[in-house]
Amino acid sequence: MQILVINSGSSSIKFQVIQMPEAKVICKGLAERIGLDNAKIHYQAGEHSISELHTLSNHKNGLAAINKLLMDNKIGVLQHPDDIDVVAHRIVHGGNKFDKTTVINSKVLNEIQRLSSLAPLHNPANATGVKVAIELFKKATQIAIFDTAFHQSIPEKAFRYAIPKQLADENHIRLYGFHGTSHKYVSEQAIEYLQKPKSSIISIHLGNGCSITAIKNGKSIDHSLGFGPCNGLVMGTRSGDIDQSVIFYLMGSLQLSSEKVNQMLQKESGFIGLTGFSDLRDIESEAKKGNTDCQLALHIAAYRIKKYIGSYTAALNGLDALIFTAGIGENSSTLRAMVCENLDIFGIQIDKVKNEVKQNSLREVQKVDAKVKVLVIPTNEELEMAKQAYLLSIKK
Repeated sequence: MQILVINSGSSSIKFQVIQMPEAKVICKGLAERIGLDNAKIHYQAGEHSISELHTLSNHKNGLAAINKLLMDNKIGVLQHPDDIDVVAHRIVHGGNKFDKTTVINSKVLNEIQRLSSLAPLHNPANATGVKVAIELFKKATQIAIFDTAFHQSIPEKAFRYAIPKQLADENHIRLYGFHGTSHKYVSEQAIEYLQKPKSSIISIHLGNGCSITAIKNGKSIDHSLGFGPCNGLVMGTRSGDIDQSVIFYLMGSLQLSSEKVNQMLQKESGFIGLTGFSDLRDIESEAKKGNTDCQLALHIAAYRIKKYIGSYTAALNGLDALIFTAGIGENSSTLRAMVCENLDIFGIQIDKVKNEVKQNSLREVQKVDAKVKVLVIPTNEELEMAKQAYLLSIKK
């Protein structure tokens, strides 16, 4: 069975063609910085490997360019669109409707679109991916893998907000959690590596979107993102945690509309609001040149993560391992070092030399005598998605 995995982030599309059940990767790639002038597509299939600048104003353009590569006479891997049996889609918000992997029909697609108000940076892009894939791969089964599914194990004391109970229950207002496919994959990798099924783990997913999860014995018990994917850690364009009084002030005293405030918190805040740059690579580069706004942004981001590590270590009653994953988590030795600095009280001590080593596999970066393992684990949401889509397909 050949499965095309489409993982649409807020500014990127990761894709792979995976042969299942062998889990053989036929090709893989990434369209990144979508919406920016320096958008790029990276593509690898066998001996062929390319990285090209593209004009990708939106996710639809990105998917069209990806399809062109897949069907290319020289470097493509498909003879015909019907070569794809299943298209597996990452869907960020499943609301209260979807708690497991689901075959997409018109009703499911409509619900994904309806939930766009809760994940405005993601669900519209996810829905676009589904629509384009339906057009391109007419015989393939379209399957949705929801980011929120892994966090269904979060207990009520953690997912319930302290607002009127009837209002919350009638409108399904609660913490849902996101990046679940990534947190599930890396935590399972860590548990296998540690040989410790009964473990306390904190998983930190740092990309354009960022989140942190407390994981007890393989189950999510708390998570930084909530009703929508905007709170918690500082992100590329999202504010993360903010005092709700600020929102009321913006709307009341400054007379900004709710739409404008939402736009600001979702797309004009976070790193881009602090520095003018949404990509951490640019921020780190500018910080080294002496840009004080960029230097401060790094400290703000690291400090926010530290606070969550402290609270989640308390919730877990101890810690066996701290995981860094996703684009920033895997590649930014600078931010990893800043996060782990002065966390000795929790047994977290990073080794500066190990931390600088670049390696595309699970690795330890803590000091030899540190009590807590600090692991850098490349996430593989695409493989996890392919596994879930395959299992659902053979059950049909």
